[in-house]
Amino acid sequence: MTSEEREAFLAELHVGVVAVERPDRAPLAVPIWYGYEPGGDVLLWTERGSVKEKLITAARRFAITAQVEQPPYRYVTAEGPVTSIEPATDEIVRAIAVRYLGEEEGNAFTDENFGSTSVIIRMRPERWLSTDYSK
Repeated sequence: MTSEEREAFLAELHVGVVAVERPDRAPLAVPIWYGYEPGGDVLLWTERGSVKEKLITAARRFAITAQVEQPPYRYVTAEGPVTSIEPATDEIVRAIAVRYLGEEEGNAFTDENFGSTSVIIRMRPERWLSTDYSK
C-alpha cells in the first residue's frame, strides 16, 4: 500500500489489535477500539490501571494492527512512541464509542463507561507494515 492508502485504511472502521511488550512474557496483544485520522495520532481509550495502560506506560510505545478478515485480505500495522497519556475527555471518548456503535448506542455506552479513571493514550505512527492482496 502507498502511504496514503495505509493511512486511509487505518482510518476506516476496524477493531484494532494492540501489541505491547511486557517483561518475561510474550507481548500483550488485545483487541481495542481506536481513533485515527490520516497524518495524526492513534487514540486509544482505556482505564488507568488496566493491564494495557500499565504496559503501554512502561514501554512508552506500542503497535496496532487493523485487518480485513475476508478475501482479498488487507492489513495495516503501525508502531510508534506514545506522545501522551492524559485524562480522557467526553468529546474524544464519545467520538470513539459512536464510531463503533453508532449514535444512539455509542452515546449510551459512553454515558455508562466514561469516568474519572478513563485515559486517552496517543501514539504517533513511525513505522508501518501493510499488505493489500487485492493488488
